[in-house]
Amino acid sequence: MIEPDLRDRILAEPERILEDRDVMNALVAANDRSLGSNIVDLRGIAMQRLETRLDRLEDTHRSVIAAAYENLAGTNQVHRAVLQLMEPTNFESFIKALTGEVAQTLRVDVVRLVLETLHEDGNADPTLRRLGSVLQVAPAGFVGHYLTNGRNGPGRQVVLRSVTALAVNIYGDRAEDIQSEALMKLDLGPGRLPGMLVFASEDPTQFRSTHGTDLLQFFAGVFERAMRRWLG
Repeated sequence: MIEPDLRDRILAEPERILEDRDVMNALVAANDRSLGSNIVDLRGIAMQRLETRLDRLEDTHRSVIAAAYENLAGTNQVHRAVLQLMEPTNFESFIKALTGEVAQTLRVDVVRLVLETLHEDGNADPTLRRLGSVLQVAPAGFVGHYLTNGRNGPGRQVVLRSVTALAVNIYGDRAEDIQSEALMKLDLGPGRLPGMLVFASEDPTQFRSTHGTDLLQFFAGVFERAMRRWLG
């Protein structure tokens, strides 16, 4: 027999038993044993199924919350990077901010800005030499070729992928270290050839084709508008 005090507490607060999953599991197991092996307790089976569904629902709930926090963190990162990009008052400072504060905020290891040109000696410009390897001049058609990995299809505005054999054309000596990249095609305005902004990482999981591109599309839109201002 149950002790009187314990029995009185259970009768006074039965919801305390119902809310305790371990206690309820123990009661169901005890009930199954008392029924014997030849009797199927449909209520017990239903309870087990409901418990399994509840566990799945809780896992889904946690996953949704984690994804929401990750999205919020990514949005805040991009917003900070955009503000940092808008601070410089000249083009050289703009490029330095891109490879400095902006790269640190977005946690990328390498940044490249590729501009197409019709002039074979585009790299001879003294301004380009001062800016170093971040700003690269390429022949017309290079951006589309690189974005599609040589397939020369229409291509997307933003491409996330593991690096390909073409990486040496962008990263030079650092190509062996780079594992994943984000490629953003830039519309620099009427009468101008396209450009490409490249974020690269030594982490193979940072840029995957399955990741969303909305935030990078927004950043690329801001960047190309800033570039039109500097080019103008």
